[in-house]
Amino acid sequence: MTREELESFITQFPIYQYAFINPREIEFSDKVRTICKKECPRYGNTWSCPPAVGSVEKCKMKCQEYDHALFFSSVSDITDITNMKDTLKTQEEHEKLTTIINDYLREQCMLTFALSSESCSACEKCSYPKSPCRHPESMHPCIESQGIVVPALIEQNRMDYFLGERYVLWFSIIFYKEA
Repeated sequence: MTREELESFITQFPIYQYAFINPREIEFSDKVRTICKKECPRYGNTWSCPPAVGSVEKCKMKCQEYDHALFFSSVSDITDITNMKDTLKTQEEHEKLTTIINDYLREQCMLTFALSSESCSACEKCSYPKSPCRHPESMHPCIESQGIVVPALIEQNRMDYFLGERYVLWFSIIFYKEA
């Protein structure tokens, strides 16, 4: 699959910005995990979050097994940024975009690893740690769960991070290589 073919496919969707990146140029840091551990209630509670995803070094090695990565964002219009419930509802459309693009790449005989803007929510209650993941093929771990420094990635690719208080930017990265 060529970059042009993928670009032709993704531009039919409401993607705000995108960049094709080299997985070996992504910055990883254990410090990202500190934020996960201190601020995220999903830490230690799902297969898509630390510590279940493995060490940052292990995650980095997994990401760098892929030849290419597509980093993209979508925008949601919101009425009140302080209303977290309504703000988080807007994430569903971005997750659908991530799934559509990931599925398209798989249909093109690509091996993929999709990361998104939030930990996996495929199940109402995650089976972690008592049983294996019930839907590993549809799980999109959070980008930060891998130790990826998202602000650095945004800056490297000259993408927007903030559009004002009426908008939320959601990000995903899909690593891919030929099967």
